[in-house]
Amino acid sequence: MAKKPSKGKTMSLYSNLVSRRKSKADEKARRKAEYLATLPKQPLKRLLYRLHPKRVAKFWFSRQGAIAFAKIMGVSLIALAIVIAALFAYYRKELDAFSPEQLAKSVQTTVTTYYDRNGVLLWEDKGDSNYKIVVDSSEIADVMKQATIAIEDKDFYKHGGISVSGIARAALTNITGGEVQGASTLTQQLIKQVFFAEDSETNRIDYSRKIKEAILSIEAERMYTKDQILTLYLNEVPYGGRRNGVESAAQTYFGISAKELNIAQAALIAAIPQNPTYYNPYTLTTQASEDLIDRQQQVIDNMVEQGYITQAQADEAKSIAILDTIQPEISDTEDIKAPWFVLAVRDQLEEQFGTKVVREGGLTVKTTLDWRIQEVAQQSITDNFKYATAINANNMALTAIDVPTGQVLAMVGSYDYNDETLGAVNAATAELSPGSSIKPFVYANLLKPQTTTNWGAGSILVDRDIKSDIGIDIQNYDGKFKGSLTIRQALAMSRNPPAIIAAQLGGLDNAIQTIKDAGNLFYCDDIDYGLTAAIGTCAVTEVEHTNAYATLAREGVYKPVSYIIEAKNAQGEVLTEWKDDQSKSVLDPQITYILSDILSDDSARSGVFGSNVKGFNVPGVKTATKTGTTDDGNGHAKDSWMMSYSTKMAVGVWTGRNDSKALTALTSTANQNVVTAVQSYAHTEIFANDGTWASGDWFTKPSGVQTLTVNGKTDLFPSWYTKSSSSEGEAMSFDTLSKKKATDCTPERAKTQVTVTYYTDPLTNAKTYQTTDGYDPNSTDDTHSCSDVKPSVTVSVSSDSSKTATINVAVTQGTFPLSYVSVSVDGTEVSNQAVGGSSSYTLTYTFSSSGSHTVTATVVDSGLYEGTASVTKTIAALNQDSQSLPSTQSRRES
Repeated sequence: MAKKPSKGKTMSLYSNLVSRRKSKADEKARRKAEYLATLPKQPLKRLLYRLHPKRVAKFWFSRQGAIAFAKIMGVSLIALAIVIAALFAYYRKELDAFSPEQLAKSVQTTVTTYYDRNGVLLWEDKGDSNYKIVVDSSEIADVMKQATIAIEDKDFYKHGGISVSGIARAALTNITGGEVQGASTLTQQLIKQVFFAEDSETNRIDYSRKIKEAILSIEAERMYTKDQILTLYLNEVPYGGRRNGVESAAQTYFGISAKELNIAQAALIAAIPQNPTYYNPYTLTTQASEDLIDRQQQVIDNMVEQGYITQAQADEAKSIAILDTIQPEISDTEDIKAPWFVLAVRDQLEEQFGTKVVREGGLTVKTTLDWRIQEVAQQSITDNFKYATAINANNMALTAIDVPTGQVLAMVGSYDYNDETLGAVNAATAELSPGSSIKPFVYANLLKPQTTTNWGAGSILVDRDIKSDIGIDIQNYDGKFKGSLTIRQALAMSRNPPAIIAAQLGGLDNAIQTIKDAGNLFYCDDIDYGLTAAIGTCAVTEVEHTNAYATLAREGVYKPVSYIIEAKNAQGEVLTEWKDDQSKSVLDPQITYILSDILSDDSARSGVFGSNVKGFNVPGVKTATKTGTTDDGNGHAKDSWMMSYSTKMAVGVWTGRNDSKALTALTSTANQNVVTAVQSYAHTEIFANDGTWASGDWFTKPSGVQTLTVNGKTDLFPSWYTKSSSSEGEAMSFDTLSKKKATDCTPERAKTQVTVTYYTDPLTNAKTYQTTDGYDPNSTDDTHSCSDVKPSVTVSVSSDSSKTATINVAVTQGTFPLSYVSVSVDGTEVSNQAVGGSSSYTLTYTFSSSGSHTVTATVVDSGLYEGTASVTKTIAALNQDSQSLPSTQSRRES
């Protein structure tokens, strides 16, 4: 059993320890006193003495100095940790808007892609600033990833977002005045590019930003895999010029995808981000070219050192003259299909969502265009432009619209997009005067129910000189006037005065509103228009004008023009999509049916345009067609239009000039050929195959449309038309030969009574009479004259005692050739024979009874003048002498 130490011994041990500690303290105090005794007494000299380098060095290399250094470092590390924690806490509050969770969402494609309705790529819009095309990791070649790591961050797979050794190295270099260095890992570079790109455009070191980058980099490494971070980096980093992302660089510089890059190509691309502006392959100076090749080869060397490739592969890659393989730089719109249409779509998106949203890109736009029809339209205009130049035109344009939806199927804005002067000018959306192609809408307004007179295709309007009425010389293309015409004839033959009269009858303001309602939304806006607006002197755009014709084809239903079926943003969210929810009925189907019937009537227009003419007639496709020309103010044509529509598609073609010069002809073979080509192809090759149209399709006659004979003309009339309410009648005497109003000199036999309908001329407030059965109530008999010589006749009767007698007739010709002579007894005609001139005729006649009988001879000439003579013969006894009386002429003047 162990003995317990005695109390005395314990106290002795404690006393020894205390004594020893006291001795050490005394010794230390003694040494310090001795040391202080050696120092100068004056404080400043004492301080300088103590700071002597030898004495300082001796202290720090002593045991005492080592202990002091350890204490200082410990306190410093604790203080540094506290400071870093405080900084993280402070800056973390400012980083709420820069969540690493948003990193992947921020790295999105900035190229907007446009497709046709069937998925054909029309254009990749890279915008006006930097752009990027984002691809998945699997779409990037491994050598591209390896080249990037080799030159930018060889420890990428080892660090957690920041490199401590790199930070220390950069800090030391910066402090000692060496070349300014950064210490950014790939993760930090990604964070900087996404969240702080604008703040990092200068070389000035911003430690505040660096701290923020470090914080976000660490958090990003916790949230994303290394491959995800590397892919985000490769999709985001700038590669010279406006190109961001490796896919953009690969496509632009080498014409391939990022997945197809080889070692030499990948190394060159990886070399660029260090200084994208200096190393831009399209702006390289001689020195920059050498520097870029040097850096590319450095990338290759690094890849060898880091085990990514062999030396043999490196040597092969270096042997390639890589800069010689760079593809030529092309315009952003060089590969664009249907440029006029696609750029119009972009304009619409910018108007709807703002320029910033669209120019930031990343949109996927499915348009209404059908590239098949567009391609045929462009080629047809190219092929037929020679006919346009033949009439001194310098441009053409076309628009095709799907009737059921209002969607644009094709748009050609000029004859050649690459023409330096007119190519980029979109004539399809430019303001142009439509000329006579506006007339169907003027007549549409007139065919509406009116408060007084109602109208139909068979109603009469007068093609006459109206200069004295409106103060403007309105001529037709042929310089002639055709008099009374039905509305069918006036519209089909495109006569100008009847259209102006139609506008006045239906109300000019009403006509303008009808034109707008149909689709020409800004016709005559903000101008002081007059009656000439009825013949197309205000402005339309071809797109809207074609859609107005589509309104006729929709049986009076207006639908807005649409360019976009669907547009999505980079996140796949639908920004806008086409919906058929803006339809509006603006014309009664009876009106559009009548107009379509007129505009498809080849015989009605044949008097001006001929029969079976191209453009008006499309083989296998029934269409309605209207042309139009404008005047330059000097009697010369400036614009030539052809508007054509079926039940499925409306097409408008314009040929003209973009300056003040005139055309040399009114009609355009180019227009006719293009309309025929486009309508034929679209219907027979596309619509027939997809079941949206069949040969023979035409508009169904609406209930209410009447077929009536009015004023001797049989035609179509709307249900609200009634003969009794639609016109007033007046009995008139006409000359049957000239079919003009009879005069006092018109022979009675030539006169006939006809009831003529009339309306009050809106220009003069005078009665304007409508032609009936060819009778012209607006002209007077010019066949007859009061100085005409009438024919004459004599008659005599001789007989013996029997009832048989001889009638002798002698006729004399006047101004007109003789036609026939008639003999009657007691009012009954007994003889009628043609006569060719002055002559005598004998007729044997047996009287039926005795007593007095009246014998009358009448001669009529081709002018319907007549001469008459009568004689009375008494049959009472045999051998009674004959009596002869002079003929008497009867003439009645009215």
